[in-house]
Amino acid sequence: MSDAEKTETENLPPAAQRALAEAAERRRAAEAEAANRPVELGGRDGPDPARYGDWEKKGIAIDF
Repeated sequence: MSDAEKTETENLPPAAQRALAEAAERRRAAEAEAANRPVELGGRDGPDPARYGDWEKKGIAIDF
């Protein structure tokens, strides 16, 4: 955490400081998990459409 960020968080209540620390830890854990996932071969380009609501490919609406 940089000095400016430390100064900003020092003025927050203890509960808010704990919440920010927990969120930072969850982000680090999610990034570590994402780095360990296997690469999908032959899959769709980009995010999963079912998860992100992208129901079009090359301008054509698709259905499962």
